[in-house]
Amino acid sequence: MSSTEPPEPRSQHCLLALESSCDETAAAVCTLDGELISSRIASQIDIHRQYGGVVPEVASRNHILHARALVEQVLADAGKELGDMAAFAATSGPGLVSSLLIGTSMAKALAVAENKPFLAVNHMEGHLLSPFMNGNGPVRPSVALIVSGGHTMLVHVRETGRYELLGRTRDDAAGEAFDKVAKMIGLPYPGGPEIDKLARQGDPAAFAFPRSFLDGTSLEFSFSGLKTAVLYELPKLDLQNEQTLTNLCASVQAAIIEVLVEKLVLAAKRSRETLVTVSGGVSCNRGLREALTARCGKEGLQLLLARPDLCTDNAGMIAFAAVQRFNAGHTSPLEADVNPNLSLVD
Repeated sequence: MSSTEPPEPRSQHCLLALESSCDETAAAVCTLDGELISSRIASQIDIHRQYGGVVPEVASRNHILHARALVEQVLADAGKELGDMAAFAATSGPGLVSSLLIGTSMAKALAVAENKPFLAVNHMEGHLLSPFMNGNGPVRPSVALIVSGGHTMLVHVRETGRYELLGRTRDDAAGEAFDKVAKMIGLPYPGGPEIDKLARQGDPAAFAFPRSFLDGTSLEFSFSGLKTAVLYELPKLDLQNEQTLTNLCASVQAAIIEVLVEKLVLAAKRSRETLVTVSGGVSCNRGLREALTARCGKEGLQLLLARPDLCTDNAGMIAFAAVQRFNAGHTSPLEADVNPNLSLVD
């Protein structure tokens, strides 16, 4: 019998990824089999709350402060060393240029130091593929709804790297609408979770807010009209009355959710797909999750929702997307630049 030791199991080879596209600094380690084994996030919500939104310069400075410690922590959590990594990855866009540069610069430096490949990852692809994590893989044909603070889009997924854009917002994203309405009515940043919480005590039919492009034909989104309708309604209301406030939040949320759910179902029917996925920060919204579960069950659609901790910006989804690319033989040149307007589809 040969005394040669068997090759190291593939699952012991890992990839480390960094995410710094906006105001969250994150690092994660994922096996090349797609198993997320460690993930950490340094949140800046409390820092930016005092400004009512993200300040790019403040965000980038805090990325610098947290990035190295996060890398050390996720490696320790995973029981790995830098030399155990098969590749290094980072979000290259879309996002804030000054923030993107921190994560990509560090990932490139680690790749050079360890003589390993580097992968530039599209932040939106991270969101797109995140529902397939945690044993829900492999990535397969489906219709995806990505709904976040900066993006609302429907995408037909053929396979990893083959995507067709079916529809997107023409103005405000759903998350942006939530946050802007919340700011109008004096709720703290980020406003989306606050509206979701208050909406549970309110009447979603109290106010008849508009549902743009909800005619059964368009897959485009528009939420600016909703925001304007709320603005015109506010002078008539006493928001010190708790019931009025909760009714307003419930009605705003109902208007956004109805559009998202109806268009996802329409897109699935047109694409003749029975699997639908939902990801992005707004997909943490409990009202949306409940509505999606109910409607997809009624329509006979299989629904994959990204796990809540993988919905907001995180490096776990970036690592998973990078693993899919790496396993397909793709890497990125070290000269690859960040792109604040990087598109998911060409």
